[in-house]
Formats: sequence, structure tokens, C-alpha cells
Amino acid sequence: MSDNKTVKVTLVKSLIGRIESHKACARGLGLKKIRQSVEVIDTPENRGMINKISYLLKCEG
Repeated sequence: MSDNKTVKVTLVKSLIGRIESHKACARGLGLKKIRQSVEVIDTPENRGMINKISYLLKCEG
């Protein structure tokens, strides 16, 4: 499986005052600071975390 697709995810809003499970999703994706970007493998698990906190993120292909 060398054709793993990735999604670039950027945190654009603060995690302060958010529901604990939403903070956990951001940490699970590897996001800690605003404007931090990470590339995650496009799996159903990661896609679910991205969908849950989509109002905090910007996603690219």
C-alpha cells in the first residue's frame, strides 16, 4: 500500500473553551497551535476526526 493518500489539515480557530472530545480530536490529528498544519493519512478514522471538528479546520486535498 504505497499509494496512501494524505490530507493537509490546518487549525484555524482556537481550542480554548471547546468540548473536551473536540480538543482530543485535534490532538489526535497532531494539531496543537493555531495555523499549525499537518499531513495525515486519509483513513476513515482520521476522516471522522476531521468531520467532527471541521468548524475549527481548513482542509486541502
